[in-house]
Amino acid sequence: MTYSNLASEFKAFTTSLDTEVIPNDISVAMKKPKWWSAVMEEIRALEKNETWEQVALPEGHKTVGCKWVFTIKYKSDGTIDWYKARLVAKGFTQTYGVDYSETFSPVAKLNTIRVLLSVAVNKD
Repeated sequence: MTYSNLASEFKAFTTSLDTEVIPNDISVAMKKPKWWSAVMEEIRALEKNETWEQVALPEGHKTVGCKWVFTIKYKSDGTIDWYKARLVAKGFTQTYGVDYSETFSPVAKLNTIRVLLSVAVNKD
């Protein structure tokens, strides 16, 4: 494969994709300081936002599992901006009304907010 036709910033980005390994599991991630920091940052954010509360598991119910998802965020020039770790619930194991009655997403994308503001302005 040749990258000769790409602009220099895209060459830097595509070659940087091969230099970093994204862990598939928490035990691997915790051995690397950059991923350990990302995990700790996510845990602090979850605690600060009071994302969950610890309660006794009702009889006859199973816990909902979770897993860590790791990714690398890049700047436009292809350099690494930050390492990102997210703890996500395995929601596919839940049943509405049994395991949950509401959903919560702690992330609002700026583009979504822009669209909502634009619609609000246009609709007066």
